[in-house]
Amino acid sequence: MSDKRQRARVQGSWAKQSPKPSGQTGIAPKNNQPISANAAFGSWRFGNEKASKAFEFHQPTKPVREVPPERVIEHAGEYEISYGPAGVSRLRLQPGFLSTEEADWMFSKLLAELPWSQKTNYRQGEAYEEPRLTCWFGELPYTYARSTMPSNPQWPPVLETLRAAVEQTTGCSFNSLLCNLYRDGHDSIGWHSDDEASLGAKPTIASVSLGDTRVFSLRKQPPPEEDGDYTYVERIRVPLTHGTLLLMEGATQDDWQHRVAKEYHDRGPRINLTFRTIFPEPEGHRPGTKMRFTEKDS
Repeated sequence: MSDKRQRARVQGSWAKQSPKPSGQTGIAPKNNQPISANAAFGSWRFGNEKASKAFEFHQPTKPVREVPPERVIEHAGEYEISYGPAGVSRLRLQPGFLSTEEADWMFSKLLAELPWSQKTNYRQGEAYEEPRLTCWFGELPYTYARSTMPSNPQWPPVLETLRAAVEQTTGCSFNSLLCNLYRDGHDSIGWHSDDEASLGAKPTIASVSLGDTRVFSLRKQPPPEEDGDYTYVERIRVPLTHGTLLLMEGATQDDWQHRVAKEYHDRGPRINLTFRTIFPEPEGHRPGTKMRFTEKDS
């Protein structure tokens, strides 16, 4: 027999299947003994005794916590949103502070005439461009996010007039103005508090919104035992419409953070004018950093 034919026979014998034993059911172990259904279930731990132990319920050691529902504020009024060691945190909301005609005219004028620019900030030594445009008016410079906006005492007349109207309505006085332009829904500002030392203790911030509606969100600072976890804190959302005035006062900057988040559907441009009072930086203090004030200071 030739080598080729011999190899073919050998390969064919390898490929030949062994006949199956007749009358055999179940799963056969190595000794070819069938396994009964009851034995198979027992080996898979589906027996009553073992199942009860496997699914035994234990009461959780920690209490179950629920995330508090977000509160919505959209009607005119004064809202005391929290009470704490730092004092009362308060919002005052006034939709329609400017009439539609006034707001339309002011929006168009400020959009075209203010010196808008994109500010470069720094975080952990890395530079990044703010996702919005800004400009600053005030006798003193303003530093935040390790970047300084130089003083600019040349207020446009329209902003001088608006400042006087805001001061008359709120009963507060302001010497500075930070202007923000959100060009579309992708422009934003992240979670933060306006608590730089140059703003003083318990600063009051007055915000006038012009243009498309954006959601202004707030979240409460977590207590120390939460170790910076914001999961279970109180949250508030305030839709800021064209011509609305919002006032943050009391302990709001101590006890809450706020933001305007990105939105992934069509949004037109929005201008936000935030009036505030700036003081000279404390001696020996690095500009733009926080300083905790005591009750005596406030």
